[in-house]
Amino acid sequence: MRLSEVSFRYSRRAPWILRDVELALRPGSVVEVTGRNGAGKSTLLRLLAGIIPPSRGSITDRPRVVGYAPDVFPVDQPFTVTAYLAHMARIRGISAASAEELAGRLNATHLLSQPLGDLSKGSAQKIGLIQALLVPPGLLILDEPFAGLDEQTRTELPVIIGEIAAAGGTVVVSDHQNQLQDFPGADHWLVAAGAITTQAGDRPRQAVIEVLVDAAEAEEIEQKLRADGYTTRRLQ
Repeated sequence: MRLSEVSFRYSRRAPWILRDVELALRPGSVVEVTGRNGAGKSTLLRLLAGIIPPSRGSITDRPRVVGYAPDVFPVDQPFTVTAYLAHMARIRGISAASAEELAGRLNATHLLSQPLGDLSKGSAQKIGLIQALLVPPGLLILDEPFAGLDEQTRTELPVIIGEIAAAGGTVVVSDHQNQLQDFPGADHWLVAAGAITTQAGDRPRQAVIEVLVDAAEAEEIEQKLRADGYTTRRLQ
């Protein structure tokens, strides 16, 4: 899959979000996308998934089966979880049994009877992941998939990502929580100022900066740093 001179803006007079992006995605690769809030990470993912077309340039050789999980799953739908997943399975032309298996792996079996509108953010995130994985994807796009997940699911999701890559699928993950920072062989893309900097394999060389803050403000500051793409570690 290749992006050739891809640029994007939301209207003719709007500022450019991405400019002249040249990228290639290899079968079997896993890519972690980082960058500040508003840098264009979600826009890039939607372009890769084919949800929006580029304003300029072209995207070619996109795999036939694409799985996409947005950062906010749309729960305002008149379905229970089971009915929604059965509907998505019918659209994909498969049995709903795969949804039940994925629900077990992602610790979501207890959610199947609930209305979508009653789900918490983390629970809704799981349903978004399940629908994206119903058919083994040639391209899997996950936008902040770890947000709100329980520890069991946080551990299982990288295993699933590894299985898809091992089968020849391509996986692109936007993740300000850096859950894939140590994923073996993952590529890393930094989105900033309309451009994308790529780093294959291991992450770029990093430095540790120690910052002392008021204890009452620690949680807020840590969340802001993570949202801007930094890895944080709070010392006790």
